[in-house]
Amino acid sequence: MKLKQRVVLLAILLVIFIFTKVFLIDNLDTSAANREDQRAFHRMMASLRVELDPRLDHTLQSPWEIAAQWVVPREVYPEETPELGAVMHAMSTKKIIKADVGYKGTQLKALLILEGGQKVVFKPKRYARDYVVEGEPYAGYDRHNAEVAAFHLDRILGFRRAPLVVGRFVNLRTEIKPVATEQLLGTFLTVGNSTCFYGKCYYCRETEPACADGDIMEGSVTLWLPDVWPLQKHRHPWGRTYREGKLARWEYDESYCDAVKKTSPYDSGPRLLDIIDTAIFDYLIGNADRHHYESFQDDEGASMLILLDNAKSFGNPALDERSILAPLYQCCIIRVSTWNRLNYLKNGVLKSALKAAMSHDPISPVLSDPHLDALDQRLLSILATVKQCTDQFGPDVVLVEDRMTLSHL
Repeated sequence: MKLKQRVVLLAILLVIFIFTKVFLIDNLDTSAANREDQRAFHRMMASLRVELDPRLDHTLQSPWEIAAQWVVPREVYPEETPELGAVMHAMSTKKIIKADVGYKGTQLKALLILEGGQKVVFKPKRYARDYVVEGEPYAGYDRHNAEVAAFHLDRILGFRRAPLVVGRFVNLRTEIKPVATEQLLGTFLTVGNSTCFYGKCYYCRETEPACADGDIMEGSVTLWLPDVWPLQKHRHPWGRTYREGKLARWEYDESYCDAVKKTSPYDSGPRLLDIIDTAIFDYLIGNADRHHYESFQDDEGASMLILLDNAKSFGNPALDERSILAPLYQCCIIRVSTWNRLNYLKNGVLKSALKAAMSHDPISPVLSDPHLDALDQRLLSILATVKQCTDQFGPDVVLVEDRMTLSHL
């Protein structure tokens, strides 16, 4: 064999070797990532049921100190939280030492201070479990049970971006009124034999109070994030106009995502993928009301999109508002880990997992069966949407590895 032929043959073999090595490494990395996703799913399933237990083993810290230390830029609580039941037990039972109006927002709520100085947001029950909210997907009052269900769904999806929420019964006459501020106390009234209050907010009206069953009011309490993590509010790029006859750009511009990708903080980093995760989360719970969102301040797009205020959810199990998924079907990208988790949850697993996760909550049953059934149906729609994307663009474009540095420029 001539020298030139040998050189050519060696060059070909070298190229084959390099491509084979790269292919094998990529496959090994992908396989390892998928195996870790599967292990994470099994760990989550094994710890689904959170029993509310006051015991805090192996620590002298208060439940509030433990929960505060959990918060980091990319999660509100860690994957493994043996103290979660104790923290949630404290949220649902600790003595209320102060009660005030919840000023911000459009919906009725109260700000409570629990023993030990921990702030929580209390949202009262407004609807029975089987009540169907008609009209627009963002219609009606806040649903306290939706906050509880959304928190557990956040756990199941592996996002860990929602503040802790638990159901609680409070006695308005003995627990709230004696420690209420004058502003909150001034909104109390009696309707029939029930104690009621209407608070202070944009849509709060004396004619539309929240009423207890006698003196006992069912509600949800959301743990206030630590003050050392101040929040920054952002307008959601796929927010609605809330004006009849006026569409937002994303509702008529098919290339809208391309414009978003050129805008900070969506031009690099994890924020756009967080938006898409959130669209999936919101579609499952039926939340079409995320016009703004919060992240931690001065994060330059690196921290998570925090899943705050999920109460405009689970209103109508028969309504699947596909427009909530616009970030997914317009951008056609999704995290590999999110895609894997969604596939693990199909065939009825999601409904069963959420039902089990909520079974120990004080206000259980948290959701009616039609809402649980709707989750499984909506999951199928999400999977079908991703398949349409992969058929059009290929899985290498659509499925984005979490560990990649994402840049859209």
